[in-house]
Amino acid sequence: MGMAAETSANAKAYKTAVIKIGSNTLTDDEGKCDRAYLADLAHQVARVRREGWRVIIVSSGAIPCGLEALGLPLRRPDDMPTVQAAASVGQRALLAAYDQVFSPYGMLTSLVLLTRRDTADRNAYLHARDTFRRLVELNAVPIVNENDTVSVEQIKFGDNDTLAALVACLANADRVVILSDIDGLYTSNPKTDPSAQLIKRVDRITPEILAGASGAGSAVGSGGMITKLTSARVLGAAGIPLVICSGRAEDAVVRSLADDPIGTLFTGADVPHEITPRKLWIALGDSVKGTLLVDAGAARAIVEDGASLLAVGVKNVEGEFEAEDVVDVVDGAGFVIARGLARCSAESMRSGKADIAVHRDELILFE
Repeated sequence: MGMAAETSANAKAYKTAVIKIGSNTLTDDEGKCDRAYLADLAHQVARVRREGWRVIIVSSGAIPCGLEALGLPLRRPDDMPTVQAAASVGQRALLAAYDQVFSPYGMLTSLVLLTRRDTADRNAYLHARDTFRRLVELNAVPIVNENDTVSVEQIKFGDNDTLAALVACLANADRVVILSDIDGLYTSNPKTDPSAQLIKRVDRITPEILAGASGAGSAVGSGGMITKLTSARVLGAAGIPLVICSGRAEDAVVRSLADDPIGTLFTGADVPHEITPRKLWIALGDSVKGTLLVDAGAARAIVEDGASLLAVGVKNVEGEFEAEDVVDVVDGAGFVIARGLARCSAESMRSGKADIAVHRDELILFE
């Protein structure tokens, strides 16, 4: 179907996939952008589009591409101005590389750069949602990245796994695929434990699974398995399945979207409570400002009954936050079971002046 807009009548005649590509997957052994890999990716995307998928790509790699273009050492610089300068040059180079390999298949790419500032405000979040959905309707392939040129710690997503989950919720995606430098989720770290086994299917992310996840381990990327699992929990709450697999595996994208067993599938089980766009915004749109430790009764009430979190069930308040700030709700074991908007400030909760800590309409559960 060319680039013409589709009518609303057939707008649901396709499925939407968000493909996240990590820096280690996108670059070669020298740390340079791997054009041959991108060419194979374009071929795979063209194949899945013929099967009825529309694709959004969340791509790392701008900084390595910028360092390469600037003739700088291919290792992430320590100073922020150099990082942001490399990102500025690299965004252009990265999009040009995508365009070069996608255009022969008649696929038009677009560039979308986001920061937390763009989604922390609900109106901005909704505008971003409408833009993504319109781009997909117009049959474009959005290339999404964090805007590292202007991002500072306060407005960074922190990693593209989180960004991919956000984009998936914005676009109402049917599946997310994270192309990584690992084969999926293992029972333990396969780099240090030769007996580690690949877990092919996960229906629920338990505290034990989270505890066994390791952090970032490379000089290029900023994410690790823990960020992928955190994203998987949010996607699960939204009912969106996730596949984590090796980006270098043969036909990784095609197989992930064809239910051909590869990597680890997080099933995105049935959502037990209503997940509104507002709740998805709470889960992903802004950064967490504090933590509420709740007792067993309160945890049971919000998880099993879909109740509001009453202040009387909060045992401890961590962090400094105001009303309407995003807070995590954790159980006695320190496991995050929900996220929501605080009804009052941390000071009010500590002083016992609060009644409702988080209202059920502003609380999203993580299964």
